[in-house]
Amino acid sequence: MSGPLTDRLIAAGLNAAVAAPSIHNTQPWRFRIRDGGFDVLADHDKALDVVDPQRRALHLSLGAAVFNLRLVLAAAGRTPVLAPAGADHVARVEFGPRRMPAEGTRLLSAAIHRRHTNRRPFRAALVPAGTVGELCAAATGAGAAITALDPVRRKVVLGLTWTADTLQRMDPAYRREILAWTAPTGFRYDGVALDTFGPRPAMSAVAVRDFGLGLPPDARAAARFEAEPQLLMLCSRGDDRAAWLRAGQALQRVLLTATVRGVAVQPMTQALEVPDLRRQLTAADGGWWPQMILRIGYGVPVPGSPRRPVSACLVPKPWQRRRAAAAA
Repeated sequence: MSGPLTDRLIAAGLNAAVAAPSIHNTQPWRFRIRDGGFDVLADHDKALDVVDPQRRALHLSLGAAVFNLRLVLAAAGRTPVLAPAGADHVARVEFGPRRMPAEGTRLLSAAIHRRHTNRRPFRAALVPAGTVGELCAAATGAGAAITALDPVRRKVVLGLTWTADTLQRMDPAYRREILAWTAPTGFRYDGVALDTFGPRPAMSAVAVRDFGLGLPPDARAAARFEAEPQLLMLCSRGDDRAAWLRAGQALQRVLLTATVRGVAVQPMTQALEVPDLRRQLTAADGGWWPQMILRIGYGVPVPGSPRRPVSACLVPKPWQRRRAAAAA
């Protein structure tokens, strides 16, 4: 490693990491500063037992946080080194040699806190092929790839998404889980807030996840979404925790590239949360596994979701745990 890990860089890295997207804005991560590097740990108290029993989406979320952390260090001129995971953490980011950051690295880093999930209808204007190509290229490497769905493939994906969404709405456990992570009134630092729900879906081609299942039908305006949405599918080589972490990093690079280009993005993951339906989207040879479906387009700006303070995401040091135990 080259040079110390300064307090300023620690703060920048952690603030970027907690700004990563996560399923239902659960923010399932914890961080530990140790030996001049960052350990990234899973917070299983934030896991979703109904839609994510294998913790696949949890590890995608962790991968996105790891990418943000690496990106900020790279933008500060410090080569981030991704070390092997340990027994009690899923990833570790250390310092490598100093290096002048590329302009693209700076642009992506500057987009971290401007990236927001957009659950609203998009305008009729299509994302140009050149921009779609940039998004696809952003995911290449590290065993992940993203492709734009043609009309036939899109129809299949939309149909499976409708089926999954219907099955989930009929499941009382799913409805309870949605209610647990939404905040129609009051304020919380995690979960999906009312001002980010998006409108109530009317009849449309897009089965957007309805986070307002606990609200009266007339509590939100209904809206029609685009008839032929542009969809991307992110896939990975393999389907284990390591593959999910890599896919999460690739996903975040795509989302930040979209932010830089002014493209709005919404995940559509229902079909990936029902095992029988997900298998229908898996490559016939089992080599490529679907990890994320993204709806892209152009829309009005939306507010960001709240975040837990960085201090709430840090693993206490041994002396802090001893002090807390003594005070209890």
